[in-house]
Amino acid sequence: MNMAKGFGGMGGNMNQMLKQAQKMQEDMLRAQEEVKAKTVEASAGGGAVRVVVNGNMELLELHIQPEAIDPEDAEMLEDMVKAAVNEGFRQAQELINSEMGKVTGGLKIPGLF
Repeated sequence: MNMAKGFGGMGGNMNQMLKQAQKMQEDMLRAQEEVKAKTVEASAGGGAVRVVVNGNMELLELHIQPEAIDPEDAEMLEDMVKAAVNEGFRQAQELINSEMGKVTGGLKIPGLF
């Protein structure tokens, strides 16, 4: 039996699937590079602490208003910094998921995002 005939012409479909998979991979790599350049901003304490995080999950900027610095209450400032940074990371992850979802049509691919 000829194996090529045994698959009923699946060779063309398989080639098309491979091309689609390769295009999706290229689109994902491009989207990953684009999202790294995007930033999100978050704040805490009514803007007393403000952070900027990029799509590569890196803290780029940390701004603390002078009036937020109280030597008698360092714990409050620490809490505001943690809250702002965590919110920045949460927003960056949402950005990543949104941008990757555009490429994959919402399909979650383990290990990529």
